[in-house]
Amino acid sequence: MKRVDVLMEALPYIQQFHGKTVVVKLGGHAMIDSDTLDTVIQDLVLLHYVGMKVVIVHGGGPEITSKMKAMGKEPKFVGGLRITDLETLEIAQMVLVGKINDGIVSLIAKFGAQGVGLSGNDGNMIIAKKISPKKVVVDDEEQEIDLGHVGDIEEINPELLEGLINKSYIPVIAPIGMDRKGHSLNVNADTAAGEIAIALKAYKFINMSDIDGIMNAGRTRTYHRLTISEAKSLINEGIIVGGMIPKLDACIKCLENGVSYAHIINGNKNHNLLLELFTREGIGTMIKKE
Repeated sequence: MKRVDVLMEALPYIQQFHGKTVVVKLGGHAMIDSDTLDTVIQDLVLLHYVGMKVVIVHGGGPEITSKMKAMGKEPKFVGGLRITDLETLEIAQMVLVGKINDGIVSLIAKFGAQGVGLSGNDGNMIIAKKISPKKVVVDDEEQEIDLGHVGDIEEINPELLEGLINKSYIPVIAPIGMDRKGHSLNVNADTAAGEIAIALKAYKFINMSDIDGIMNAGRTRTYHRLTISEAKSLINEGIIVGGMIPKLDACIKCLENGVSYAHIINGNKNHNLLLELFTREGIGTMIKKE
């Protein structure tokens, strides 16, 4: 009967989400732990088969760093920001497109669905421009640092993705874009996922990483529900710091541009995605409009 109760609790959510587009950003430990990634992809295939239109965008920073070191190239960071020279960009493309992307597509096939591996270059999907030099403080001195082949997103062209999801494929997108002259650029995966969710008019944007959600200042509890204004207050008050800022910024921008709900959840715990979407309490942080 407990199993029946679980199914019945999920039913109204399955009905609500049926036919809706869901953009999921995969990152963190799941990208390097095969068992964790297996479970996440299995859950995403389940979403696909209960009628949701699933689009996956993935990161891969730790794997890029690992591959660089294996190839004898030491990653370079200035003020906490990665410098992406041409060789680093080529390694990033090799890891993101050739390894991680292809591996996710293979797992989707393993669990009975059809994935299509893409980068933002395919179909001119992600148009970006080279990022402006960033001001950082190094040894108590402010410096302007050129980050190299890194891009800010200017435009998303969703036509290729729309065609694929309408034919029941699951697109898997590596965060590589290109400028208007055809030069490849590395783009932030959180930002890319959010912009793709907006372009597709997605119902939900879900960011899966290594953290349980948005936490209070003491890191003693997770906020399970937040409005846009509450989320902005947490940033302004300095409670949200570091790599969490682009994740939350992407969520806020999605909600301000037509996406109905945004979620930040821990992808390392088995079936958190299903618990977040198909139970009343959820498991991570859901951010919604006012």
